[in-house]
Amino acid sequence: MKKSYLNWTKSVLVSILLTLLVCSLFGCKKTDDQRSKQVIIYAYDSFSGEWGPGPEIARLFKEKTGMEVIFADCEDGGQVLSKAILEKKDPYADVVIGIDNNLWKQAYDEGILDSFVPSNANEVKAELWAKLNPLENIVTDADVKSSKVTLTPFDFSPFAFIFNTKSGIEAPKCLEDLTKDIYAKKIILMDPRTSTPGLGFETWVKTVYGDRADDYMKRLEPSILTMTPGWSAGYGMFTDGEAPLVISYTTSPAYHIEYGEGDQFQALIFDDGHIMQVEGAGIVKGAKNKKGAQAFIEFLISPEAQNVIPLTQWMFPVNSTIALPKSYDYAPVPENILN
Repeated sequence: MKKSYLNWTKSVLVSILLTLLVCSLFGCKKTDDQRSKQVIIYAYDSFSGEWGPGPEIARLFKEKTGMEVIFADCEDGGQVLSKAILEKKDPYADVVIGIDNNLWKQAYDEGILDSFVPSNANEVKAELWAKLNPLENIVTDADVKSSKVTLTPFDFSPFAFIFNTKSGIEAPKCLEDLTKDIYAKKIILMDPRTSTPGLGFETWVKTVYGDRADDYMKRLEPSILTMTPGWSAGYGMFTDGEAPLVISYTTSPAYHIEYGEGDQFQALIFDDGHIMQVEGAGIVKGAKNKKGAQAFIEFLISPEAQNVIPLTQWMFPVNSTIALPKSYDYAPVPENILN
């Protein structure tokens, strides 16, 4: 009787373990099947938010591929990179959006991105590929080589100060002008540790002033009203009238023209020259849905997605086939672009 009971108990335990194992396996398979139909993307808030290009691009992508895009909002491109670095041993995202030509080296050195060249890479100018992947012999006019290309350009624009022409003060003509007393507490900047426009301004200053950059920033301090964590907060303060100058892009005035707000906000072209930002998207190394990530990045530079960029992202599209809206007549391109 005891032996029979033990055998019965053993049999039940084995059955339970087998059931749990089968359920576990089927559960994993279901999860894997679901995951293969989802592309998880880290993006900054002005891309993935309601008014950005993300929702429409995601809708078009699902319509074309059947895959769902899930955005995980990060405030700015610097925070996208930081989050990806923190999770690089066990990544959650498949794609990161917003790592630009000033952040590429940190992303490359940290080894968080897989190499990938979209099949439609030739629709993007070689110079934009080179800005994001500036290692020797990676990009030529005839070819984009796959060995070390980790970032795909999807938009670009020169940095510039946007000026409120109704502020009653004279517009500055160069970086040095910004240190004048008339601009005390009149400038909104972004934090270079978390914001790509903030880092872009820092790079601009270093390019123009070289080893005198720290001295310039000290002289600029009285002119700075605040330094926000990201672009959205800073530009929002500017349009609310809290300061007449904000670091942004030469393309920013196109927004105000498009929505009938007039030409009150203008991009200033400085005598110093300007820094260009090229923003990229990359596949996270160890991504759970690598095929989906590749498909999304190819779609991101296709005409379907690129047509969404000008009137939602308010940047220049990288696909050379896209016609710009009339409002982009108010988006100047400086003749002097600094390297």
